[in-house]
Amino acid sequence: MKLTTALILAGGKGERMRPITYEIPKPMLPVQGKPILAHQIEVLKKNGIDRVILSLGYLQKKISSHFGYGSKFGVRINYVVESKPLGTAGPIRLAKKYLKDSFAAMNGDTLIDIDLQALYEFHRKQRTPATIALVKAEKASASGLVGLRDGKIESFTEKPKSGSGLINAGVYVFEPEIVRHIPRGRSMLEKDVFPKLAGKGVLSGMVVNAKMFDVGTLEGYAKAIKGWK
Repeated sequence: MKLTTALILAGGKGERMRPITYEIPKPMLPVQGKPILAHQIEVLKKNGIDRVILSLGYLQKKISSHFGYGSKFGVRINYVVESKPLGTAGPIRLAKKYLKDSFAAMNGDTLIDIDLQALYEFHRKQRTPATIALVKAEKASASGLVGLRDGKIESFTEKPKSGSGLINAGVYVFEPEIVRHIPRGRSMLEKDVFPKLAGKGVLSGMVVNAKMFDVGTLEGYAKAIKGWK
């Protein structure tokens, strides 16, 4: 079995990227001449993903008019649109009708060249509703640290004062049942879903050897322009 479906969470306002994002939605910001979202879709296609669900909100027509139904990019694209901001978890509930099998999900402000099928194989062996891709970071103070033991995530340390360790790479594999763990309305994976799953011992984590660029800040965007290959 292989993953064939992925959801990209691309509905945020990009407030940390203003004033740029007053007119350009964050997923459409260019990196090496192409929108961030185009790079993400290329990574998904390389991993055998041929069905992409885009969760949109802010300036959504500027995104959907560019990508259409995905034929120019070698994938099929479906859209779900937030009428009001739903956070990072709410859009997954919104996309429920498209999520019949295991699926990947990624933040719309993350660039990472990851082996999604390897992540999926690990996820299947773990038999949990969710698996988070983790990367090693020298400075984790802005991202929060993840405590991992034997493939299971045990803890999250928000904004530690110092130290290196594992951080959330913004890429996940979920089972459709994840929807049952998501509160209605606006909710966050990082605060409302993952800690509860970890507390029950049913949240997996896999360390991946890949360089991640968080393009959700001006500093991160500048690093991505220089370093993304």
